[in-house]
Amino acid sequence: MNTDISKILIDKDELEKITDHIAEKINRDYADISKPLLLLIILKGSVMFAADLMKKITLPLEIEFMKVSSYGAGTKNSGEIKIHLDLTRDHLEMYNILIIEDIIDSGRTLSRLSQLLKNRNANSVKTCILLDKPSRREVPFTPDYVGRVIPDEFVVGYGLDYNEKYRNLPYVGILKPEVYS
Repeated sequence: MNTDISKILIDKDELEKITDHIAEKINRDYADISKPLLLLIILKGSVMFAADLMKKITLPLEIEFMKVSSYGAGTKNSGEIKIHLDLTRDHLEMYNILIIEDIIDSGRTLSRLSQLLKNRNANSVKTCILLDKPSRREVPFTPDYVGRVIPDEFVVGYGLDYNEKYRNLPYVGILKPEVYS
């Protein structure tokens, strides 16, 4: 797998610093909330990020999962959002929801999910993203917490995949174009 990577973009040490920094902000921002914090982890790409992040959040929290896709087996956003595993928890008005996602590019997925949760009467909805590609934004959407802004490159590792491969790399790397062309 390592030979398919043209460059390591974010190494293990920087990933550690990113999760430390975001957790500090979350701990500060949610310190005085009266309703529970619910981490909504978007499967599958954000699992490693979410696991590392939640270990550093010192506040009481609960977790739920959703599985959403917009890529299928390709490398370009299809423009269609599919919810494969939906949140089934009732009484969302009782929760401050923090969506945990690996990457944002077009903004369509997070925009739709945020609106869906607001429509379901969540007390509050915020987003926490490991990687942001603002140059690819197609809808106006700004995440609340961002680990790092990255260039418009195809990245894998630390949960991010190409056709379900590379998720277990301990870093975020740029995939060689010949692998996915």
